Amino acid sequence: MCDKRLYVFIEGDDDELFLNRILRPELSKKYNNFCIYPFKYAQKPNKKINQFLKTLIILKNKELAEYIFTVDIDNCNSIKDKKNLLKQAFDKLNIENVVIVIKEIESWYLAGLDNNALEKLGIRKNISNTDCINKEQFENLIPRRFSDYKTNFMIEILKHFSVKTAKKKNRSFKYFFEKYLSG
Repeated sequence: MCDKRLYVFIEGDDDELFLNRILRPELSKKYNNFCIYPFKYAQKPNKKINQFLKTLIILKNKELAEYIFTVDIDNCNSIKDKKNLLKQAFDKLNIENVVIVIKEIESWYLAGLDNNALEKLGIRKNISNTDCINKEQFENLIPRRFSDYKTNFMIEILKHFSVKTAKKKNRSFKYFFEKYLSG
């Protein structure tokens, strides 16, 4: 039974898969009396997102809900620039609840793979840091046997995923982990 709700704002299906397989088990340990709900916001109008954020403020004040807002940095020059864009789009957003995924969620997937896992999956490139990996670079790494099924490849990655490795290879993943899952 959950006393409270934790909403994790995510962009899309790949983010939800990562949330459910990697982050949810970790979040459940720290937020043990919370039910965890993904909230896909990317296809929703800003007005609806602001309305939901307003509701969450009320629930937070009653200690009934919390939220984490994840967003890819995409082509912004800095975290500060991305946060400024978000604040313009969502005036009810508490910037303290924002985690900028650098560069995109695909970089977090790859971050959790050590050299043995990369080899098992057929990725012939040693990847020591994933901070600059974008969707296109990720897709270029997909082995031929998965080329028609990106989601199957992502599921396979998650079977080999190491949080410890990911914290070493991606600074935004490490930040997320330290902010929301440590202590």
